[in-house]
Amino acid sequence: MITPASLLYPDAFLSPLAIDEAVHRALDEDLGRAGDITSLATIPEATTAQAILVARQAGVIAGLPLALATLHKLSPNIEVRTQVRDAARVARGQHVLTITGPARAILTAERTALNFVGRLSGVATLTADYVRQTEGTRMRICCTRKTTPGLRALEKYAVRCGGGFNHRFGLDDAILIKDNHIAVAGGIRPVLERARAHAGHLVKIEIEVDRLAQLREVLDSGLADAVLLDNMDLATLREAVKLAAGRVALEVSGGVTLESIVAIAATGVDYASSGALTHSAPNFDCALDIEA
Repeated sequence: MITPASLLYPDAFLSPLAIDEAVHRALDEDLGRAGDITSLATIPEATTAQAILVARQAGVIAGLPLALATLHKLSPNIEVRTQVRDAARVARGQHVLTITGPARAILTAERTALNFVGRLSGVATLTADYVRQTEGTRMRICCTRKTTPGLRALEKYAVRCGGGFNHRFGLDDAILIKDNHIAVAGGIRPVLERARAHAGHLVKIEIEVDRLAQLREVLDSGLADAVLLDNMDLATLREAVKLAAGRVALEVSGGVTLESIVAIAATGVDYASSGALTHSAPNFDCALDIEA
């Protein structure tokens, strides 16, 4: 039997606590009050089965630790052999897992396990598409906080499996000053001064701007670590890179798509963040086939 921890991609840590919480919540949602009444009614208790988790499309796999945790939560007697690991690129029709054990438990776990793998592999696959478009440039592809409520840690893990990088995980791990903060605080310098006075020495400060005049004000203050260039066209992005001259990290947001990412990377910015990686990733097509 292979434990979930052995499937974790070495550079993409996923907390066992996050796995347990997500699996518990998903199974509770599916099993309800009476359990899987279809399998209970039709499958004798002692029946065993073997199943194959199959990729029905090419892409990048993520979420296998959650699939294993789902299976083992329903029966510790289920054995799983893995053909690939998370973050691996798979071909259409490739076998991903071979599962052997109590048939009732396998059938009960099927949809929950596939939901995890389908959702997270979809995120990883879309992220890998973005990353592939920017190979050979300095720019890194990042996700955002536009995640499915309750699944942020999992979806951000899937972004890393796809070769992307994470922006902040929540409101508590970095200061990101948006246009509304600037408006309420009374301007760029006042808001940056307050942020710098409050921030600990390990907390980064990023501020959003949408005009070059604002960028100049940020640079003159010397108080920001990074600047978020919001919805700027390519010519303006190139000018922003010249103005910054490496004094702050530059991140692009807004209009970051698979069609635009190559041109954005060519401007010389450091990062591009796209909510689409998590909020618009198509589900990865996979299936669990019982072997007769």
